[in-house]
Formats: sequence, structure tokens, C-alpha cells
Amino acid sequence: MNVQAAICTRAYSEYIGPFDGNLVIKGNMSKRAVTILLAAPRGFCAGVDRAIQIVELALERYGAPVYVRHEIVHNRYVVEGLERRGAIFIDELEQVPDGGRVIFSAHGVAKSVPDDARRRGLAFLDATCPLVTKVHREAENHHAKGRHVVMLGHAGHPEAVGTMGQLPTGAMTLLQSAAEAETFQPPAGAQIAYITQTTLSVDDTASAVDVLNRRFPDLAGPRKGDICYATTNRQAAVKAIAGRCDGLFVIGAPNSSNSRRLVEVADGMGCGYSRLIQRADDIVWADLADRRRIGISAGASAPEVLVEEVIAAFRQRFEVSIEQITTASEDMEFKLPAELRA
Repeated sequence: MNVQAAICTRAYSEYIGPFDGNLVIKGNMSKRAVTILLAAPRGFCAGVDRAIQIVELALERYGAPVYVRHEIVHNRYVVEGLERRGAIFIDELEQVPDGGRVIFSAHGVAKSVPDDARRRGLAFLDATCPLVTKVHREAENHHAKGRHVVMLGHAGHPEAVGTMGQLPTGAMTLLQSAAEAETFQPPAGAQIAYITQTTLSVDDTASAVDVLNRRFPDLAGPRKGDICYATTNRQAAVKAIAGRCDGLFVIGAPNSSNSRRLVEVADGMGCGYSRLIQRADDIVWADLADRRRIGISAGASAPEVLVEEVIAAFRQRFEVSIEQITTASEDMEFKLPAELRA
């Protein structure tokens, strides 16, 4: 390689990335300026952190394999990291061999699941988020008082399935929207109580609750809302930046309810380009040709390392300045199961 080519290669590496042998020389090598508005809080919540710790500590204490029913949290990066350490993720208890040890995911499970584990003599740990467990207890209390329970949630989501499974069949009705709340017909003569999935849209849930309150004046509900602090805080942080962005990325999994809600919140606040991505590789860079203010947040099951990965990808392509917008501070911690605290 001659001197001129060597200089060009260094310039390519500095401004574009490592030289791959296909040097393309452009007239202007300077990077375009982009401002990243970084939402805070973002990423892991206390329930997710606790659930991951339970799997990690179980592997350390009992050795591999440890079986986990469903994804411990909705994030492939996290799941694949635990798989490399010896966790085996399964769909149903039948896949756990006799004498195996199983962990229930952070989303919670129906009562029948631990009952089945006990019948089989399986050792198990429950990684259900304590805030989800709180909703389970609310449902039981309402049922004990003779109320018909309405759950606001998403059909098929593991948290909704687990919560519905706390009561006998027919004792709880799942509603997914204010429109469904408007047409819901309760059992004759029953008082209605409501609970909610912890990862819903704050605004959409408020609309559905308003409908229920109007239709059922004696409606019973939680003293404080069931939507968890982390979901509420992350939605508020996205609201704070979305109107200032011409593009916004939420880092999270497609099956993550709280992550999908963040994209909806950004859309609702007028951000015309809001996308859910799992990794930096999911970004369509051509879509950002005229965008100069990019918002970034992360769902409650997305680790900060993926945020750093996305920012690094932006730095490779743009001259990046970062402004963090903080709308709340979080210091919540949940205790680990007693058998792992010893």
C-alpha cells in the first residue's frame, strides 16, 4: 500500500470504522452532528434485577442445569447469557426431569403451576416480581369478598395468564381496552372489582378505569394503581423527550409489554418516527438521513449494556452529543427468596 492509500485508510478508519479492503473515499469525511436525548429512568427495574439474580444464584448454589419456566424476563440477550451459564428455558413443567430444579419467571404463574411442581416433588424457586404478587393477592381478596374481578391486561401475556390463574375459572374477566370495558356484562347482581397488569399504558388504563367507574358506581379497586413504578416512570421519561425528538428508539423485546407501551407513548406524544429495537443491528440507518435529535429509552427488561451498544453505533456514524433527561430517581430493591439469602 502506498503512502497516499495508507493516509486514506487511516481516515476511513477514524471516521467510518475499521478498513475492510473496500475503501470508498468521499469528498467530505466529517460526521453529521446528532443529539441523543437519553431518557431516565430506563432499563432494568427491581423486579427484573431480582429475577435474574435468582437464576444466577441458583446456578452458583445448586449447579447446572437449572430449569426456568418461560423466559425469566423478556429479553433474548439476558436469556442467552443465562443459557450459556447452564439455565435451560422450558415451556411447561413436563419438560423438567424428575429431581430437577425449576424457577418460575418474573411474570408470575397460575396457582396450578406450583401445585403441579409439588405433586411431582420438584424443587422450585418463585421469581415472580413482588408487585405482580401484590396484584395476585388483591384478586384473592376481592374474590373472598364475593366480588367479580375484572382484570385490565393483554390476552396471552404471561403476567395476565398467571394472574387470571389465581382464581377459579369464571371468577375473573379479562378486558383489554376502554371499548371492552364499555360493553362488559358482569354476572347478575355481582359487585365489580378491578385489577390491572403491571405493564400497561398509564393513559389507556386510566381511560378504561374511567369507563368502569362510570358504569359501576360501587367499583372496588386498588388503593394505589397496579401499574408498577418502573412502567410509570419509564413512560413519563419518554413523554418528557418524545416531543423534542424527530426519531426515538426503545430498546426491548417484541414480546415485552412495557417496551411496546413506550413506543406507543412516543407515538402519542407526536414523535413521528418511533421504533422498538432489540439491538443496534436493528436500526435502519437510512431512515435517519435527516434526523438530528434522537431519543433513546429501554424497557424494564433491557440491560444498560444494550443502550451503550446503541450509543456506540451512533458514535461510529455521527458526531454525537448526549443530553440525559431524568424525570425520577429509583432506589427500589426486593428481597431474594430466603433459601438464596443464606
